[in-house]
Amino acid sequence: MSKNELEYKPLNGWRVYASEEHREGMNALADRYVRFLSSCKTEREVMHFVREQLELAGFSDDLSSDKCFRFSRGKTVFMARKGRRPLSEGFRLVGAHADAPRIDLKQRPLYEDLGLALAKTHYYGGIRKYQWLTVPLALHGVVAKKDGTLVEVRVGEEEDDPVMTITDLLPHLAYKQVEKKVSDAFEAESLNVVLAHEPELPEDEDKEFKVKPRLLRLLSERYGIAEADLMSAELQIVPAGPARYVGLDSSLIGSYAQDDRACVYSALEAFLALEDDPEYTQIVLFWDKEEIGSEGATGAKSLFFEYCMEELRDSWEPKARLSAIFQHGQAISADVHAGTDPNFMEVYEKLNAAYLGYGPCFSKFTGHRGKVGANDAHPEFIGRLRGVLDDAGVPWQMAELGKVDLGGGGTVAKFLAVYGMDVIDMGPPVLSMHSPFEITSKADIYSTVNAYSAFLKS
Repeated sequence: MSKNELEYKPLNGWRVYASEEHREGMNALADRYVRFLSSCKTEREVMHFVREQLELAGFSDDLSSDKCFRFSRGKTVFMARKGRRPLSEGFRLVGAHADAPRIDLKQRPLYEDLGLALAKTHYYGGIRKYQWLTVPLALHGVVAKKDGTLVEVRVGEEEDDPVMTITDLLPHLAYKQVEKKVSDAFEAESLNVVLAHEPELPEDEDKEFKVKPRLLRLLSERYGIAEADLMSAELQIVPAGPARYVGLDSSLIGSYAQDDRACVYSALEAFLALEDDPEYTQIVLFWDKEEIGSEGATGAKSLFFEYCMEELRDSWEPKARLSAIFQHGQAISADVHAGTDPNFMEVYEKLNAAYLGYGPCFSKFTGHRGKVGANDAHPEFIGRLRGVLDDAGVPWQMAELGKVDLGGGGTVAKFLAVYGMDVIDMGPPVLSMHSPFEITSKADIYSTVNAYSAFLKS
C-alpha cells in the first residue's frame, strides 16, 4: 500500500460528483425530492405517494408476483423484487420509517377562551417544544365517521389557505420564563393551536358572543363532520409551506420531516430505478411509529414484515424455512444521522462525527451511554459494505451520535437484528434534526440514493 492508502480520509461528495453529468443528476433528484417533501407531510400521504409510484412501475399487490407490494392500514409498506437466487440464500433489505415528530390534536380538542377557539394537543416523538411556537402551521389528517366514511383534511398548504399557529409570551413579560429550564418554561399542555376568532353573532345582543359554535358550523359545512367525529380522527399539526433550497447557492435542502423521509425517498428512488431479475431478492420496507419506539400494528415491532416474508416464501420457495431465509438476509436500517453543527461543536467528538457533504453515514451502533439499546453491527458486515460502496465509487462516512454520555437515540435496526440477519444503520447527516425545518445537503441525498442502489444490487 502507498502512504496515501494507509491513512483514511473521507471523500467529499461534491468532489466525487463534480462532473456536469453528476451535477445535472443531483439537481434533478433534489427537485423531485423537494416536491415529495412539500406534498407528503404525514405517513398516510407518504404511503399514497409510494403506492402511486409502485403501480406506475408495474408492481402488483400480489405477493406471488415477481414485483410485488403489500400495504398495512395505509401507514406501512413492504415491497419486493424477486432475485435469480433462491430466497433461502438471502436477500438485500433497506428499511426506513415514514413517521416524523409532530403535534397531534387530542381526541376532544376544541375549546374557547378569551374570544379564541383553540385545540388541545399532544406532541408525538421527540420535539423541542419552543421550536413550534409562533410559526405557520398546517392541519393534515383524516376523520373517520361512524358510517365508515373517511374524510381527508388538509389546510394550510395552498397560498390562499389560512394557517394555524401556537402563541408565545412576549419578551416584555417573560422575565420569569427566561430564568427557567427549557423543559419547565415550555409546558406541553400549553401547546394549544389557534383555530378561529370570529364569533357566532346572537340575535339577542345581551347574549355572549361565542366562537366555538361558528367553528363547528364551519367544520360541518366544509367537511360534513361534527365535534363527536373528532374522537375517531387522526389530525396532525405540521409546519405549513413547501420545502425550500437553503443558502445563496441552493446547495442545501430545508424541510420538515427529513428524518426520516430523506431515507424513504432515497430508498424508493434507488429501488424503482434498478433492473428486474437481480441476483438476490430486493426488499424495501417503510414503517410507522419509529419516533415513539416502533410500537403498534404498523411499527417495526409488529409482525407485518414476518407475515409478508411468510407469504413470499409460500409463493416463491415453499420448502424453505423462514429461519434460514432471515438468517441469510442482509439489511440497512435507513435512518438519518446527526450532522455536525459548527454552532454546537461541544457535543460532537470530531473524529467520530458526521459532516454534511461527505455522503451517507454508517452508524455501527446507536443506543445511549454504554451502547444500551443498540444493535452494534458486526465488523464482517461492515467490511463487506465498505467494499460495495468503494467499488461503486460512493462517498460514505462513519460516526457516533455525539459524545459518549451526552445523549443517544434508537432506530429500527435492533428489530431486524432479532431475525439473525446482518444489519447496520446508514443515512445522510441532518442539521436541526427533529425541528420544523431540518437541513440536508444535495450531495448527501444524491450519494445516499447511489449507496442504497449499490447495496440492493450487491
